[in-house]
Amino acid sequence: MNNILVKKQLESFLLEDLGEIDITSETAISHEAIGQAKLVAKENGIMAGADIWTIGYSIIDPTISVNVLVDDGEAFQKGDTIAQFKGKVIPMLAGERVLLNILQRMSGIATMTQTAINTLEDPSIRICDTRKTTPGLRVFEKYAVRCGGGFNHRRNLSDAVMLKENHILACGGITNAVNTVRAQIGHMVKVEVETTNEAEVKEAIEAKVDVIMFDNATPEEIKSYVKLVPECIKTEASGGITLNNLSSFRGTGVGYISLGCLTHSVKATDISFLLEEEL
Repeated sequence: MNNILVKKQLESFLLEDLGEIDITSETAISHEAIGQAKLVAKENGIMAGADIWTIGYSIIDPTISVNVLVDDGEAFQKGDTIAQFKGKVIPMLAGERVLLNILQRMSGIATMTQTAINTLEDPSIRICDTRKTTPGLRVFEKYAVRCGGGFNHRRNLSDAVMLKENHILACGGITNAVNTVRAQIGHMVKVEVETTNEAEVKEAIEAKVDVIMFDNATPEEIKSYVKLVPECIKTEASGGITLNNLSSFRGTGVGYISLGCLTHSVKATDISFLLEEEL
């Protein structure tokens, strides 16, 4: 992750949660109180967001000691201690909720991504995300997909040209749309086109696009479409694919499967922040 961007995002999130003062901790706990705390996994999962705590506590109180015991991408089991902290109790508690929320969501995404890879059980196909991310959390969520063994699709609209049905309709067809953008973009920008039937796949091939997406295609349709596509053009399947039917796409020959559910329908991993004792 870009630590500069992460820090700016965390500053915004912490400001939102802290307001003017953490009135509970500030009135209930001595400002001199020193303690230690730990993160304990309440279910199995894949770690994502190990640096969040170091960066987050450096904003609130850089004297807090952070010791993360599980690296990003590593598995942890229910009952494992994931990280340990030591320092002033008030700032530790002030940052707890925001940092824990992010860690739980990121680890949930990493865990779901690995589950998808294991469910598909086809190393020739890469699992990737989409832009169906939570506003403000994209840098965290896309990184979490990578921690789970997946790959990132576009990070934002400037990454690549992706001509979907509305663009194609507005331009009067795939060929015209591709020619129009090719006349204006630089040589480093790739062009992907969304297709919904064999005729559109053939038109995209003739237009010499870089990537063809098979939208809402069945596994049988994908197998037939892939046979038409030359090796120089990458292929992607998206739409209507979930963890429940993902295994049926095994062996289809498509290069990538993009899953919006990795970020928009993820369950946060259950992790607890526990204050241990006052020193």
